[in-house]
Amino acid sequence: MCQGISVYQSSMPSTASLQPPAPRLPVIHVVAGALIDAKDRVLIAQRPAGKHMAGGWEFPGGKIARDETPFDGLVRELREELNIKVLAAEPIVAYTHHYSDRSILLDLWRVTRYEGTPTSAEGQSIKWVALADLESVGLLEADAPMIAPLKKAVARRL
Repeated sequence: MCQGISVYQSSMPSTASLQPPAPRLPVIHVVAGALIDAKDRVLIAQRPAGKHMAGGWEFPGGKIARDETPFDGLVRELREELNIKVLAAEPIVAYTHHYSDRSILLDLWRVTRYEGTPTSAEGQSIKWVALADLESVGLLEADAPMIAPLKKAVARRL
């Protein structure tokens, strides 16, 4: 269940009033990066065995450390996961997704400049998929609300 979707630089109304009150669960802030190539494909990563939601596909990223900004967390996570150096990124969307045992504040950024070639640094599978195919590649339920704002952000670029 997602709540309070906030699209950066958009006039979309909040959906918070349309959803039931959030349960009182620990909230974990997660930042994710959308890397888009010249063919308008986006890089996704598969959650490895032994992790929560193993086998599902997601935008690469991870938990923000206590004293990190979302951008700093994005830079660190993508360096650790993909062996790239993020030089510039823009926020796309942030919202809360509730699981039975936790709530996740998901924060998606579009990486606009980076150095290096993305490779799997933590043993997870990665692949490039067309933006148009994101709905059908098995993205985690929590990541699904990111698709429309990401497509809109990419379309603005054109």
